Amino acid sequence: MKRASKESQENKLHKIPLRITDTTLRDAHQSLWATRMRTGDILRIIDVIDAVGYYSLEMWGGATFDVCLRFLRENPWERLRMIKAKAKRTPLQMLLRGQNLVGYRNYADDVLDRFVTLAIDNGMDIFRIFDALNDTRNLESAIKAVKRHGGHAQGTLCYTISPAHTIEKYVGYAKEQAALGIDSIAIKDMAGILTPIMAERLVSALVEQVKLPVQLHCHASSGMATATYVEGVRAGAGAIDCAVSPMAGFSSQPPVETLAAIFSETNYAAGLDMEALTRVASFFEDLAPQRRQKSMPAKAIDPTILIHQIPGGMISNFRSQLDKQGALDRLPEVLEEVTRVRKDLGYPPLVTPTSQIVGTQAVLNVLAGKPYKMVPNEVKDYVRGLYGRSPAPMDAKFVKMILGDEKPIDHRPADRLSPMLPSATDGLDPAYVEHEEDIISYCILPEPSMEYFKWRAAPPEKRPEIPADTELKKMQGEEEKTTAKESQGRQSEAPGSMPPDGGHLLEPQDYEGLGELLARCKDVAFSEITFRKGEFSLTLRGSDSPAVESEESATRESPPQASKAPAAAGPAVKPAPKPEKQNKADSFDHTVNSPLVGTFYSSPGPGKPRLVAEGDSVSKGEKVCIVEAMKLFNEILAPNDCTIVKFLVGDGDTVKKNQPLIAIQPR
Repeated sequence: MKRASKESQENKLHKIPLRITDTTLRDAHQSLWATRMRTGDILRIIDVIDAVGYYSLEMWGGATFDVCLRFLRENPWERLRMIKAKAKRTPLQMLLRGQNLVGYRNYADDVLDRFVTLAIDNGMDIFRIFDALNDTRNLESAIKAVKRHGGHAQGTLCYTISPAHTIEKYVGYAKEQAALGIDSIAIKDMAGILTPIMAERLVSALVEQVKLPVQLHCHASSGMATATYVEGVRAGAGAIDCAVSPMAGFSSQPPVETLAAIFSETNYAAGLDMEALTRVASFFEDLAPQRRQKSMPAKAIDPTILIHQIPGGMISNFRSQLDKQGALDRLPEVLEEVTRVRKDLGYPPLVTPTSQIVGTQAVLNVLAGKPYKMVPNEVKDYVRGLYGRSPAPMDAKFVKMILGDEKPIDHRPADRLSPMLPSATDGLDPAYVEHEEDIISYCILPEPSMEYFKWRAAPPEKRPEIPADTELKKMQGEEEKTTAKESQGRQSEAPGSMPPDGGHLLEPQDYEGLGELLARCKDVAFSEITFRKGEFSLTLRGSDSPAVESEESATRESPPQASKAPAAAGPAVKPAPKPEKQNKADSFDHTVNSPLVGTFYSSPGPGKPRLVAEGDSVSKGEKVCIVEAMKLFNEILAPNDCTIVKFLVGDGDTVKKNQPLIAIQPR
């Protein structure tokens, strides 16, 4: 009764402005479309978005910087400038990863300061600054730089649930950030696990003890976010993050239309132009089929997120990466492993880069069948303390298993970094640099930047197709192929016939009846037919290849995958392999193979020497190359004492799981 009476009195008062930040142009498509929105998409609708009446537009930072360069072949700085030129009314906002900027490791203070300066010069207004571990030491330089150059510095609490995280701990983090001069503070619920009751308690504590404007950022993954926003606003939060309805829900944010309707019956007013909002919604409804990732699940609510806590910004890329590794069916195993890895690492909140660190290690543990058989360098750096303090201490035995006798650091990670700008262009051809911003991009993301610079420097008619377009065509082709097969029904299964596209995979459970299968195929032209039984395969090649070849499956060392559906019976007709690539690998008896799908590099970075050279003698366990996968660099080790004979792939080449990378001669 008391609360009802209070609400009745509040509704008689004047309306309180409710500030809404629109995440459609950054977090929403990062969560739902694996960040595949193009600048051209945005420019077609930005003037209408600008007219809606939002508090701010989150349109930069996070994965957008990397994806622009790596997949879209766009300049992220140019995106910022072009949006600012058209969005005259609404402040622009970005997500800044503290000392990590828009990358995945700490950068020197001089690079951080110059990045912030250029971001403001190009049109950025509000910086939401966070550290994955809530380590205030990693926020200090970024907050001071934003304040020094005239931007709005919003501090951030990365919310997670663990024995190490309490309201008192979060308030303590907020007070540390307030002492650095932040203008406001956001509760960043990247996994959608903040309950309405906890939101009321945490917001109330922050309003009372920290006395700064509070903003709520929640993902809708668990289904609680809308209720969480209502309780958080009523407890004193003055701003919330939403996305337009076609880009809302599941691992994105709650829909702005829904929240505007809910608060319209209270003393809070969003003051949005609903007609303009309807036009924006219609635009993204039409665009979604061209950008939505095939690996996105159909369901809207994922209650398991309350256990594994994989954030909205990571979950779509997580599924996409598992799909590329041929392990999407093992997602439940990986999600279980995430909780174990997170405990081992001291309960880090799962947000970039710790979400990638924990998630990738969980994937590798499952694929290898043994925990920590493969440990990416980023995981080692985390245990070394190079990302900051873990919220809870890591077990000493675990630290020793990862680092051996090496001791973790006890100081601010960036203190060990020398200024980067004096040598920023070492190894970078000046012909590739068009603006100072290119140098900063190269400092932060050297490999994706070089890929973009080379693409940009080529004559338009000679530029390779951008990876995102290739990806889109492949996705559309698979959908068309599926539709065509469904329309054919069972006609292609008639005796004596083969699938017309040569790509229908049929795997017999055993080799009984092999003669009958061969008889059915004897009059059919084929380049290669593969029969499989468990981990063994039998390959028959056409007249230009050896008649019969038996080989072990590439998954020989992988643990059994009980979750896979039984294979269908029949032969497989596959396209002929490219002769030069086939011969290049087949001519060597001993090779170092890629343990997963990724990008091959022979050196730790542009301009740096190869880890090994042809003719080198190396010892078992010595680093010989790197395969970048899931945004982490996985060091590949020599399987035995050997001599490096030949590199079989080039730097920047995409490699498949178990693909030979380097020919070796055991000693």
